[in-house]
Amino acid sequence: MGSSKLHQNDANCVWVDGPIIVGAGPSGLATSACLTQQGVPSLILEKSDCLASLWQLRTYDRLKLHLPKQFCELPLLGFPHNFPKYPNKHQFISYLESYAGHFSIQPRFNQAVQSADYDHILGFWRVKTQDSEYISRWLITATGENAEPVIPDIPGINKFNGSVVHTSSYKSGSEFKNQRVLVIGCGNSGMEVSLDLCRYNAIPHMVVRNTVHVLPREMFGFSTFGIAMALIKWFPLWLVDKFLLLVANFILGNTDQVGLRRPKTGPIELKNVTGKTPVLDVGALSQIKSGEIKVMEGVKEITGNGAKFMDGQEKEIDSIILATGYKSNVPTWLKGCDFFNEDGMPKTPFPNGWKAEKGLYTVGFTRRGLLGTASDAVKIARDIARQWRPNDSCSNSHVILLKET
Repeated sequence: MGSSKLHQNDANCVWVDGPIIVGAGPSGLATSACLTQQGVPSLILEKSDCLASLWQLRTYDRLKLHLPKQFCELPLLGFPHNFPKYPNKHQFISYLESYAGHFSIQPRFNQAVQSADYDHILGFWRVKTQDSEYISRWLITATGENAEPVIPDIPGINKFNGSVVHTSSYKSGSEFKNQRVLVIGCGNSGMEVSLDLCRYNAIPHMVVRNTVHVLPREMFGFSTFGIAMALIKWFPLWLVDKFLLLVANFILGNTDQVGLRRPKTGPIELKNVTGKTPVLDVGALSQIKSGEIKVMEGVKEITGNGAKFMDGQEKEIDSIILATGYKSNVPTWLKGCDFFNEDGMPKTPFPNGWKAEKGLYTVGFTRRGLLGTASDAVKIARDIARQWRPNDSCSNSHVILLKET
C-alpha cells in the first residue's frame, strides 16, 4: 500500500513496512534478530531510554542468572565463551547490547505505547505513543510477563512509618544495615534479597504465605534444571518430579521443618500449569536453618512500627521489601482483543500461544523463561517471513514518516 492512501489527523504518522515490536527486552531483541535473518525489517518501540530496562533499571546488584548460560541464550548468537556458567546481571546486559549491535537493532526509545488497535477497514494495526502513530500489518507484543511490579494491598501498610520498596527498586542490603526488614514473598527474589540482607547485618523476616518448592541449584555438580530437561525427554513428568524431590530432600533436608511447606504438585508440573517457578537455592536455606533469616506466616496487618501475623505473633519492623513479583501490562494498552486474559497472558497455552489473529503475535509470555522466548521468536519470524512481500511495501525504506501537508 502506498503512503498516499493513509490519511491521518496527527502531525506524525509512521508507516512501518515490517512488524512493529513493542518492548526492547530479550523477547523483542530475539524476535527482531530472527526477522532480520529472514530478511524482514522491523521496528521496536521501547518506553524507556535503554534496551532491557527491567534488567538495567529494576534488578538488584547481586543478581545472577538462575540457570546455566546455555539455557538463557537468544537465537542465532550465544554467550561469549569466557562468561561464567551463571552470568551476573552486568554480563547479561552486555550480552544483550552486543546482540543488538550484531544484528543492527536500533529501537526507538522513549516511545511509551498508549494504545494499539486493529483498524478493520484498512486491515492494519495502529499503535499510538505519546507523540506518534505507527501503522503496520503486524504487531508483536514483546512486553512479556514481567512488565509491571505487583503491589499487593496489605491491610495497614499505609500507616507504616518506615520505608516500603518493591524489589524492582531494591539494589543492595547496604541501604538496610542493621535493620529489621520484613520481606514479603518467598520466591527466588524474596530468598535472594533475604540472603543479601544477611550480608549487611540486617535481620530479614521472610513471609511465607503459601507452599513453595525449594530445589538445590545444582545436583551432583550439574544444573538441576539441566538434569530435569534431559530426563523429561525419556521419562514421564511425574517420575522426573519424584526424582527431583528425592534428591532435593537428600541434599537440602526436609524443608517443611523450617516453615517451607512443599506443594502436593511436583515442581516441574507446577511450573507448567501455573507458571510458579521453584526456588533454586543459592544459600538462603542455610541462613534459614541457622535462624539468620526468620520465616514468618502470612501478614494479618501492618502497624505503624511493625507487623501482626496470622499465627498471633507481632514484630517491630524498620523497613518492608515487597518481593511480590511482576505482571503483564498488555491489558492497559492493547485494545479490542480477546486473545489475552484479564491477567495479560495469552489464553492459548504454550507452545501455541505465540500467534493470534490479524497479524498479532506474542513473545515472552510462555512462563518458560528465555528458552520459551527463543522458541517463540523463531516461530514468529518464520511465520511473518512466509507473508512478507518486499515488493508490496510502500518504499524501500522500512520506516517512513508521513506528515500532514
